[in-house]
Amino acid sequence: MKRNTLLILITFFLTIGCKDQYLEKPNILLIMVDDLNDYNEDLMGHPQVISPNIKDFAKTAVSFKNAYSNDPMCGPSRSSMLLGVYPHNSSNFWQKSWLQNEVLSNTKTIMEKFKENDYNVIGSGKILHHNKNDLWSEFKHQADYSPIAYLGEWERGKKGIAHPSVPKPYRTIKELDGLNMAGGAIDGSYGPLINLDSIEIDGKQVRWAYGPSRQGKTFNYIDEDNRDLTPDEINANWAEKRLLELASSDNDNPFFLAVGFLRPHTPLIVPQKYFDMYPLENIQLANILENDKEDTYLHTVSQFETPGRSVRSIEMYKNLVSSYYDDEEGLKRFTQAYLACVTAVDDNIGQVLRAVNNSSLKDNTIVVIVSDHGWTMGEKEHVYKNSLWEESTRVPMLIRAPGKSKPNSKVYHPVSLIDVYPTLLDLAGLDNETIKNEKGKSLDGFSLKPFLNNPKLKDWEGPDAALSVVYTSDKNAEIPSNHHYSVRTKDWRYILYNTGEEELYNNANDPKEWNNLIFEKKHPKTKEMRKILKEITSPIIPQGFSNIK
Repeated sequence: MKRNTLLILITFFLTIGCKDQYLEKPNILLIMVDDLNDYNEDLMGHPQVISPNIKDFAKTAVSFKNAYSNDPMCGPSRSSMLLGVYPHNSSNFWQKSWLQNEVLSNTKTIMEKFKENDYNVIGSGKILHHNKNDLWSEFKHQADYSPIAYLGEWERGKKGIAHPSVPKPYRTIKELDGLNMAGGAIDGSYGPLINLDSIEIDGKQVRWAYGPSRQGKTFNYIDEDNRDLTPDEINANWAEKRLLELASSDNDNPFFLAVGFLRPHTPLIVPQKYFDMYPLENIQLANILENDKEDTYLHTVSQFETPGRSVRSIEMYKNLVSSYYDDEEGLKRFTQAYLACVTAVDDNIGQVLRAVNNSSLKDNTIVVIVSDHGWTMGEKEHVYKNSLWEESTRVPMLIRAPGKSKPNSKVYHPVSLIDVYPTLLDLAGLDNETIKNEKGKSLDGFSLKPFLNNPKLKDWEGPDAALSVVYTSDKNAEIPSNHHYSVRTKDWRYILYNTGEEELYNNANDPKEWNNLIFEKKHPKTKEMRKILKEITSPIIPQGFSNIK
């Protein structure tokens, strides 16, 4: 009898112990990267890319091979992801602050949700495009796009210039409205950090400076052994230190820590050592098909939209190739700079991951790595984001949840950034109540936790397609139906422009989206993909449907 009683007691306490361990709230580390497309070793979008830290992390995590941005521009993509609301349900499509949006301002951010559940919510770098410090328990460094080149001394409101090595007309490309958080850092700027002491333009000394978030403080660069840290390096150091402090802290509250890295966002400026890893003469361009744009419509529908919006990608491509004697040289130089920035940010990510992997945090910290959207590298004569093709919308998404995810697993079901918020709530055991009042909006996404348990899962409660939208013009800003939409299933992509023009691609056989099948008027997939788009965008009906020829 005594023996049985002892066994019962032992079983009881073991059960309680396991239960408590299971119910313990996990820590969360969110690593956000800006403008990173599939040029990393996990997705292998470029054969020469060097990103060993992302690659090694993928071996311990679940990688979502078909993950997509819901709006391939920084501001709306991040606000959609971190508030959990589709752009068409909030009318937040462009770079206007989400704080001025009625739906989003009355919806809880993911930071607020975790904060109200006793999490220590800590952040630094670029997380939301428009930050608000009181969303956080603690916020360290604001987004800084530097190093930025300036003529003469920095003054408030003064615009930066392109890297001195960039020729015209590409160097004259200015930033878009709503992006002046970069302090004048322009999209037409790329190149390695160099000593500027002997360089003058129009009789004025060229100098490096940090951005407005650091009040234009001089960025000192003599050589690689005598220079200031880039903002990404500063944030990597901060995150490493803060994570190690949290690992040794006696505070029982779990943490939600987010760190946002800027590269490979323009200006594509990182130390010379990263450029040396990609010799220009060896650079391979994206797999570009000549005249590929001829069966697409962004370049034609854009004629009727606000200049400087969706045509930015066309402008950048034309100016880049025309800035050099050989059309390919500009694309090679830009690709070299982009790859250099990817490797630089991979080093930053590795530094943060080591702080988790080499400490007590490893077994109870969920780690998520995502980008806000992709980037085209000359495909269809576009260089930029803000288009609905694969290169612009596809993003890296990797999740490691100790005890819940299967290491080195791949998920091929299409998902999107809208699913990150509900996934983290699910993993933390928190409810999905995210509206502040009747003006707010509940979560549009679905938890990805089932895929962490079973990467080959076929019966998921979420949609069979990922939705993306591109802003058309200011006149349509508050009219959700009047923008361009796309849905991406596992094997297909369908694009509907507000003019009624359509594109249909069989990505299973045509991964580069070279052949627009919409010209096969009776293609059986067209009707099915239209139906999927209608279902996901409901209750709105995209204007393009009524304009289909």
